[in-house]
Amino acid sequence: MLQAIAKPFGVLMLWLYNLVGNYGVAVILFALVVKLIMLPFQLKSKKSMMRMSRMTPKLKELEKKYGNDQQRYQQEMAKLYKEEGVNPMGGCLWTLIPFPILIALYNAIRYPLTTMMGIPAAELAEGGAIFQKLAALGYQTATGRSQFYDQIFQSKFITEHFDAFAGLSDKLQELSYRFLGLDLSQTPSFAFWRWDFSQTSAWLPALGLFMIPVLSALLSWLSMKAANAGTPQTEQQQGSMKTMNLIMPLMSLYICFTMPAVMGIYWIAQSVFAMAQDVILNKVYNKQLDIEDADRIEREKAREAELEAKRQETERLKAEGATVENRNTSKKNKRAVAAQKEVERKAAEVRAAKLAKKGLTEEDIPASQVGDRRYARGRAYVPDRYTNPDEAEAKTAAAAAESEGYEPPEETEAEAPVEETAAIAVTAGEPVPEAETNTETETETDTVTPEAESEPAEDEDSTEDKA
Repeated sequence: MLQAIAKPFGVLMLWLYNLVGNYGVAVILFALVVKLIMLPFQLKSKKSMMRMSRMTPKLKELEKKYGNDQQRYQQEMAKLYKEEGVNPMGGCLWTLIPFPILIALYNAIRYPLTTMMGIPAAELAEGGAIFQKLAALGYQTATGRSQFYDQIFQSKFITEHFDAFAGLSDKLQELSYRFLGLDLSQTPSFAFWRWDFSQTSAWLPALGLFMIPVLSALLSWLSMKAANAGTPQTEQQQGSMKTMNLIMPLMSLYICFTMPAVMGIYWIAQSVFAMAQDVILNKVYNKQLDIEDADRIEREKAREAELEAKRQETERLKAEGATVENRNTSKKNKRAVAAQKEVERKAAEVRAAKLAKKGLTEEDIPASQVGDRRYARGRAYVPDRYTNPDEAEAKTAAAAAESEGYEPPEETEAEAPVEETAAIAVTAGEPVPEAETNTETETETDTVTPEAESEPAEDEDSTEDKA
């Protein structure tokens, strides 16, 4: 099955080799073709990863808030991703695709005769025409680890004696592995102490092959740095990226020291193209995401301003008594509001009666006082000192004198005591409502302007009322 998957890659490699006539250049062009094919998917993946990186400040806030509760942190993080429309796995899937391509390319390189040229395996097996010709010409089958690349050595031998094999199959063709003076079919060796330094023609090619894995690992590290440049990350993301930045170059170094040098050339080309792609996409997508963020911020500000305007309008209408009851409000809430108003009304009556006994009214209480707290707003408090500055000085002096000479009655609470208020409510046959936490949305729902009044809806107590 793996051979069937590798077959298209082998055909493409052979076509590129026939196009340029150089094996190393063909591998570089192969890497470019793969990059172009994957580009549409990688564009989406890159933008998703950059959009997710923009969420890092919010993720840091969640990490700071729920760092000790990992389950809650994961829940809040998933909720944030959903609100922002970001798929955290969207940028990971496409980063794994190059590995199957690398494996397929490895098989195409490992089996140049069957995968690239399409020669039947039977002709290379014992008893086949090509096998017999190789044996007749003195070809020695590779042993040990080298037997994994026996077809590469057969291909080189056939190229050196091509006239003898030309009539055996019309699919056979010459294939040179030379590139920049190096034999890409050879495997680089890190055992430099075994090199023959007596001859330049011996150690110089060995040094060139040695530098391919080193350069591959270095460019792999630089490629990952370029991919993450300018993207803020949480501590968790930074830890995982440090691990990846270490593992990927080491894996590249290992692979290139254990496989033919042509695999290192492919890895180098992939890293160079990836760096160029990331540099360009970072510039393009940063501009796009800046525009998107600015638009989102403007929409949020407009929404907040709209809600604030509605709240202020509702408060104004409440003060003017111009609001109407929202018929969509549940009867339970309606009863609670009515009971609270009745409690406040009776408390106001009690307060007015106490003031009347002293021969006072609400207008007699200085503006500086709140409830029974004298000078709560300041002894010289003037409500319109900023809106009417011309008269502020005179009013301030008058307010100070009024506050100085005012003696409050013994009990002048703005509201009746809790026990008395409860007694009034019970006497009136009304329940004392429990305190409820009302949000801005609930306020808008319970009290609406005449223009916003909607059709009545069946509430939660409808079944109870019908019964």
